[in-house]
Amino acid sequence: MLSPAHRLRTSDDIRTTTRRGRRAGSRTVLAYVRLDARSPQDPVRAAFIVGKQVGDAVTRNTVKRRLRALVAGRLDSLPGGTDIVIRALPASARKSSAELAPDVDQVLSRLCTAPASP
Repeated sequence: MLSPAHRLRTSDDIRTTTRRGRRAGSRTVLAYVRLDARSPQDPVRAAFIVGKQVGDAVTRNTVKRRLRALVAGRLDSLPGGTDIVIRALPASARKSSAELAPDVDQVLSRLCTAPASP
């Protein structure tokens, strides 16, 4: 579970992150990251988007819980002040947490270590 300090809550913050942030994807997730969103002393904040294409309400909530747990375990390894939005793709509905973990790790490592685009 993400503590309230680690939640990206407002639609404006989510929209800004998806529009201005860097993007990377895999077969199951698409991630948007803004490394310079706030001060480096601020906590990492995350939001999750799981649309109807993923499945019915039960499936969407299951996928969201899995993604939330995976990201919560990785917050300490990310730079402070970072905003993250994870969008679940339809293939994520058929994956377990263990199968989603490499995809989440892959996109986060690409976005948090690669140099920014000009």
